[in-house]
Amino acid sequence: MSDAKHALIMEGGAMRGLFTCGVIDVFLEEGITFDAAAGISAGAVFGVNYKSRQYGRALRYNLTFSRDPRYGSVISYLKTGDLFDTDFCYRVIPEELDVFDVEEFRANPMKFYIGAFDVDTGKMVYRDCSEYTKEDALMMQASASMPVVSKPVVIEGKRLLDGGIVDSIMYEYMENLGYTKNVVVLTQPRGYQKKLSPLMPAMNKLLKKYPMVAKAMEERPAIYNRQVAELEAREARGETFVIRPPESLGIHRTESDPRELQRVYFIGRKEAEKQLSAMKEFLAK
Repeated sequence: MSDAKHALIMEGGAMRGLFTCGVIDVFLEEGITFDAAAGISAGAVFGVNYKSRQYGRALRYNLTFSRDPRYGSVISYLKTGDLFDTDFCYRVIPEELDVFDVEEFRANPMKFYIGAFDVDTGKMVYRDCSEYTKEDALMMQASASMPVVSKPVVIEGKRLLDGGIVDSIMYEYMENLGYTKNVVVLTQPRGYQKKLSPLMPAMNKLLKKYPMVAKAMEERPAIYNRQVAELEAREARGETFVIRPPESLGIHRTESDPRELQRVYFIGRKEAEKQLSAMKEFLAK
């Protein structure tokens, strides 16, 4: 690698994140390393397995638990107030059923940054979660806590939700930290433009307790489309390397069919393998 600091930046997208799981598993197979990684939402909760070097873990637990009502269902929402039962997803699975390797995560010198949205200030909160403290683990949960179907996660007095509300792709934050030559994994194809949800009027009513969230969600399409345009410009100048699906993944955000999850994972693997040589060349310059 060159002397420039390199980061791996992973977009969210709920179960579109299985595409990213396929990409990072190829990186693990190839022994590809970065100075830092950054993730938002699914990019955070799936991406941590790259720092802990747990090949296949994210795919495995998704396939195993995707149809468990605690892993994402109306039943979980009615019982707990969260679509994804937080105790099951963030304690039972990583501590008991498919153990997350905290020691390896901490031993890996790669930094890991996560972003989440402060529902009271309307601003992003970023955190270096490299040590996997109790607060770091909560930050992973917060970043993946979708509006309307999740309760805010409280960390150091701040009430936080899904970072993708404002900053779906953390390239600006990472560049400001000095990571100037980065690989970005997107979960939407080239040409995708985000549009305002037709459900926004109903969501405004559901979010009346969180006006900053409602405002941010209305502004989200313009912010996201600007980010993608800026990334494409960086990509064209050879400053950033982007891996994205060749076409729409066609998967529901809360997909529970293991066959669909596996299908998207293998699209990610295939795309990473196809771009591997060019990416290695980019990192070596």
